[in-house]
Amino acid sequence: MKTVRRNTGTSEASGINQGFRWHGWWAFALGVLVYANTLFHGYTQDDAIVIYNNMYTTQGVQGIKGLFGKDTFFGFFKEEGKAKLVSGGRYRPLTPAMFALEWELAENTPWLSHLVSILLYGLLCYMVYKVTLLLLMYRAPQERMSYMALIVALIFALHPIHTEVVANIKGRDEIMSMLGSMFALYFVIRYADSKNFQNIIWAMISLFMALLAKENAITFMAVIPLSLYFFRKVPSGEIFKNTAYMMIPTLLFLAIRTAVLGLDVGGTPMELMNNPFLKWVDGRYVPFSAGEKWATIMHTLGYYVQLLIFPHPLTHDYYPRHIDIMNFGQWRVWMDLAIYIVLIYLAVKGWSKKSVISFAVLYFLVTLSIVSNIVFPIGTYMSERFMFMPSWGFALALGYILMTYTYDVRGKTTLISVCVLLLMLYGAKTITRNQVWESDFRLFTTDVHTSQNSAKVLNAAGGSLVDRYGQHEDENIKKTQLLTALQYLDRAVKIHPLYKNAYLLQGNAHFFLGSYEDAVRSYDNALKVDPGYQDAIKNIAIALREAGKYAGEKENNLDKATVYLERAYKIAPDDIMTIRLLGVLHGVKGQHEQALTYFKKVAEVQPDNAGALLDLSTAYRNMGDLKNAEDYLQKAYNLDPGLLNGR
Repeated sequence: MKTVRRNTGTSEASGINQGFRWHGWWAFALGVLVYANTLFHGYTQDDAIVIYNNMYTTQGVQGIKGLFGKDTFFGFFKEEGKAKLVSGGRYRPLTPAMFALEWELAENTPWLSHLVSILLYGLLCYMVYKVTLLLLMYRAPQERMSYMALIVALIFALHPIHTEVVANIKGRDEIMSMLGSMFALYFVIRYADSKNFQNIIWAMISLFMALLAKENAITFMAVIPLSLYFFRKVPSGEIFKNTAYMMIPTLLFLAIRTAVLGLDVGGTPMELMNNPFLKWVDGRYVPFSAGEKWATIMHTLGYYVQLLIFPHPLTHDYYPRHIDIMNFGQWRVWMDLAIYIVLIYLAVKGWSKKSVISFAVLYFLVTLSIVSNIVFPIGTYMSERFMFMPSWGFALALGYILMTYTYDVRGKTTLISVCVLLLMLYGAKTITRNQVWESDFRLFTTDVHTSQNSAKVLNAAGGSLVDRYGQHEDENIKKTQLLTALQYLDRAVKIHPLYKNAYLLQGNAHFFLGSYEDAVRSYDNALKVDPGYQDAIKNIAIALREAGKYAGEKENNLDKATVYLERAYKIAPDDIMTIRLLGVLHGVKGQHEQALTYFKKVAEVQPDNAGALLDLSTAYRNMGDLKNAEDYLQKAYNLDPGLLNGR
């Protein structure tokens, strides 16, 4: 298919049948409609980091300065070191600033943020149509190109792999990054056609905004010249000049990013949840071999193509070991490699002919590169949201294939039939998948059945069950759900032996089941990983206290009770319940002087506690000090006359 020479100064609409003017709005409408069921969903997944647990976002407008002046994660972690858990840090202030404005308008109102995200996604679908049509508008026949642009936009709008981005409010960074990038490309092409420099100004502003949303937009520094080469007959010098203009917003963004985050590109973390290319060997984590690393990366890249073609099953979690450790001795890796060899062949083969397929493949590869783990580590194997920007390349290639092998060969009726069937399947899958994003609980407990070997989702699902059923009134339901939670958490720590949060949640589950000694063991495991882990320190003190109480009251094992209670006291010396139990324990053991010491501590903290005064009276009586015994008995009676009933 040959490129038709443009007419200098023509507008975008020249030569395009006005009957197609509503096609872009069809894409907008379907993009909005297919995600309308998420409108009243709550916050999920990483929304905590950028919205409701972010100290800047929750300040509303006043927090915007902080969002632009710190790492994106700083507002959540509130510590400089923790904000750079991922390599190089993250500077994406645009969408958190939008969330801050929405918080200002309606605090803690997720439906508003969902509505904004849905409308922005609809606008992006509209721009996908406009840009696709603009690129193809000088290729003949024009009616064919108009239909192709519509098909591409509808495939993009309804593709199920986009659900993570649109259904999860935090995913707006992907929407804004691609939206700004598409506007930048649109205006550069318009400038190439009209020579109106105002288009370049708008292109630079659009790209800068896209970069502030997410760094992925930098790949359009390659996409823009490729688009000019494939779809406009312009000299190479002009392509270079048009692209050079885009260096201005890019360099400005990089300068701001460096001023905020510094030049530290980040090291290689040795923690599995931030570096998936680690394996457990002889009781410690070591890096993959070069063969394992590149084979695993190759497999994930092949997995992306599989999900674009057949988007099932979908999951929000591809952490270790949902993707297993691969090597070049496995046939799947060679198949994945073969897929990319074919893609590269198609890109090279169509280069001189400026074929649509060649451009689609190159666009896919360029925008995929930054999230491929090849350029730099991204902290996980893969994620469906990483396919958001590259998926336009897939939609463009699929739209071209449908036009070539149905419209050209079988006619318009066949094309419509095939497209309607495909889009209905995509739409149905998208709507059903969207429902899973209703809440963290539903998301985690659904995806744990898909990502059965992911330590992260096993931990999340187990934790969700513990939170919901830990204090449930129905003991049978409580036990059933907590045992399921323990199954998930046990698998999580088997996959990731240094997963301190999984040990913590495991301890919580045991605690709610009344298995206090098991809870202590789990908390101890968490503290072996991180001796300063405050949640585990707090929880183990309570578990030790309850274990000591159980050993003394139920097992009549005073020695065991002593060990547990004394350790609990050492960890939490101000815990009144532990202090009292130690007093009771020593009293039962006949060590009345020690018992008196502990009861005095309780009474000092709670002088108006009748029960504490009664304990003091009993201790004095056991020691033979009847005067103090009677004095404290009278004080207890004065505070609570009913306390002595039955005595």
